[in-house]
Amino acid sequence: MLVATVGAAWGPTPVRGAERPVTLTFWPSSNPEEIAFARAVIADWHALRPDVRIEMQPLPASRSTEEVLLAAIAGRTTPDIVANIYPGAVAQYVESGALIPLDRFPDFEQVMAERLPPGVLESFRSPDGHVYQVPWKTNPIMLGYNVGMLREAGVAPEQLATYEGFLEAGSRLVADLNGDGQPDRWTILLNIEPTWWQRLFDFYTLYVAASGGRTLLDDGRVAFANDSAVQVMAFLAELFARGLAPRSTFPGDPFLGGRVATVLTGPWSIPYWEANKPAGMSYGFRSVPVPSLEPGRPVWTYGDPKNIGIFTSTRHPELAWEFVKFYISRENDLRLVRITSQIPFRRDLLEDPEWPAVASQWPQLRPFLEQMRYTVGVDSSPHLVAILDAISSEYQYAAVLGMASPEEAIRNAAEAAEELLSW
Repeated sequence: MLVATVGAAWGPTPVRGAERPVTLTFWPSSNPEEIAFARAVIADWHALRPDVRIEMQPLPASRSTEEVLLAAIAGRTTPDIVANIYPGAVAQYVESGALIPLDRFPDFEQVMAERLPPGVLESFRSPDGHVYQVPWKTNPIMLGYNVGMLREAGVAPEQLATYEGFLEAGSRLVADLNGDGQPDRWTILLNIEPTWWQRLFDFYTLYVAASGGRTLLDDGRVAFANDSAVQVMAFLAELFARGLAPRSTFPGDPFLGGRVATVLTGPWSIPYWEANKPAGMSYGFRSVPVPSLEPGRPVWTYGDPKNIGIFTSTRHPELAWEFVKFYISRENDLRLVRITSQIPFRRDLLEDPEWPAVASQWPQLRPFLEQMRYTVGVDSSPHLVAILDAISSEYQYAAVLGMASPEEAIRNAAEAAEELLSW
C-alpha cells in the first residue's frame, strides 16, 4: 500500500471485480504530431487493458502548459497524468502538493535505471530527495537555416558560428525586396513578446552556449550576473538595432515563407517543415552562435526537456504508473521518434536494432542527436518562472527597444532574481 506524503490523500484503487472500466484522464501536448503519437499509444493500451480507459484531452494551444496546470491545481481539476511537464515549474507544483513522488513506486528506480542514460534521473531529482517527474524527452535547441537564402547571399553556415560572424553575414541576408526602403527579409526571427517561457528559446539558449553549459542559478543562488549574460543581451540588442531581426510579428510561418533566413528551434520543426515547406526549399541545422569559438570546446545548448507527471488528485496512482511505463516503453520511444522526430531519454536508443530504419525516416535529425551530449535543462526552483519573467522584461527594454544597456539589463534582472530567492 502506497501512502501519500504531499497534497490530497491518494491510494490504490483495485480494478479486479469492478463493474465498469476505470478511467484515467491524460493531457498530452497540443502539438499535432504528439497528439497522433498519444492516440496511437492509447489505442494499443486499450487493446491490452480494456479495463483501464484513457480519456485524452490535449492541452490548450493558446496558453502555456504551466498556466493551464496552475489553474487546474488551484481549481482542483487536475488530470491523472500529464505528458508535457516543464521541469522548471515542477517546484511550484510540488509546493502546491500537486504531484505524486514517483520514487515511492517500488519499481520506479529500476525502470528508470534500465531506461535512462547515467545521470539523467539525478538531474531531475527535487531538493527534498524525491522524484516527481519521469524524464521523457529532450529537444536540443539549434539554429535552423534556409540553405538557398544563405547560398544566394554568399554565406556559409560556418560563418554563423560566432556573434561577429553572424552579424557580418546577417548584413548580407537582410534585403529590401519591394524597393520601399524597408527590409522585407531578415536574418533571424526572434520573439519580441515579454513572455517568460519565450526566453528559454533565445536569451537562455544563448546564455547556456555562451557560458559553456551553465544555468541561471548555482546552489539556489543567482549565477547569471556575469559577462556571458551581458554578451548575450548585447548580441540580441545588436540584432534588433542593426535591423537583422524584425521588431514585429507575422502571420503564418516567416521561415517557410522566406521572410527570415534563420530561426532558433528544435527537432519538432522537422515534420512541420517537411509537410509545409515550399517546393525546392532546403534547410539545415547547426549549433547556436557563441561569442567566440575555442578549439576542443563543445557548444552547449538548452535541451528543452519535457517530462511526465502523475497528480495527487488521481484515485488510481498504480494504474496511472502502469500507463506511464507503457507510454515510455522501448516500442513507444521508437514510435515517438517516428511520428514526432523528437528524442526520448533512452540510453540504448542509437544501438537499438530498429534505430537505422527510424533514423532513415528523419535524416535531418542527425545534428540534434550529435548535440544531445551537450545540453542542459533548467534549475529546480519555485521562483524560476518569476526569474525568467524578470529577464523577459529586461530583454524587451534592452534588446527589443534599445532603452537600456545590456549591463543595466542583466544587473536589474539579477537583482530581481536575488530578491525573489530571498523570500
